[in-house]
Amino acid sequence: LVGWPSLVFVIGLLAAIILYLRKVRGALLIAIVGATVLAIIVEAVAQVGGSMNADGSPNDAGWRLNVPALPDQWVQLPDFALLGEFSLLGSWDKIGGVTVVLLVFSLLLADFFDTMGTMVAVGTEAKLLDEDGSPVGTRRILIVDSIAAAAGGAGSVSSNTSYIESTAGVADGARTGLASIVTGIAFLLATFLAPIVDIVPSEAATPVLVVVGFLMMTQVLGVDWTRAEVAVPAFLTIILMPFTYSITAGMGAGFIAYVVIHVATGKAKKIHPLMWVTAVLFVLYFIRGPLQTMFG
Repeated sequence: LVGWPSLVFVIGLLAAIILYLRKVRGALLIAIVGATVLAIIVEAVAQVGGSMNADGSPNDAGWRLNVPALPDQWVQLPDFALLGEFSLLGSWDKIGGVTVVLLVFSLLLADFFDTMGTMVAVGTEAKLLDEDGSPVGTRRILIVDSIAAAAGGAGSVSSNTSYIESTAGVADGARTGLASIVTGIAFLLATFLAPIVDIVPSEAATPVLVVVGFLMMTQVLGVDWTRAEVAVPAFLTIILMPFTYSITAGMGAGFIAYVVIHVATGKAKKIHPLMWVTAVLFVLYFIRGPLQTMFG
């Protein structure tokens, strides 16, 4: 945490917190734009540079991902060269059927539980869960998410799925599908405005994620921390998501720990059959590497 980029992050974080606490409409967006403008000025004056110097040596005081500088052109046509460049069966003869099945299983499990985790987190923050604490319209959400994921593969891009960053919109008042439509339109426009999007450094955007993290942490009050069989799985889920940079890994650890702890304390009869199945699936997910080595 050295140099001008860290200062931009701190100022952006303070701005986001103050604007949010004062209930300013569009607080998080204002914080991002303000921090970006500050970053552009800092780069123009101090010439901080990127994370790597011209000679290839690391620049610890540089911007982490992209340098906030005004682009030569503001509009750019998207590149559709990879659109449709995929093969459904082309990998079978190269890596083997078992490996393909394991890969598909891994993608399925990761996408499903990433989506479930996002639904619960966003729904909780937006207070859109039912009396049982379940998201409303789960089936429709999963269908839309799965179609989007398949469309992403057909477009030769990363999986289109729901993102936990949606909580940022919820924190600013988003509650209905109109917010998703506006977000989709903004993403569509962003495909033609990539040079403008590239101006925003990570140091200007991450303060918003810190605020979102704070809002999500308020939900831990609903965990019964006096019961270890509940608290330990919850703690592992919470702590491993950022450590592994994976919602799926965190949820998997929580499911497995829940089953193991209940079995070890003689409470196996309290485990729902679906919990057993889910825990076994997560065990297979975590050991997929050795399985691919053995059967690939």
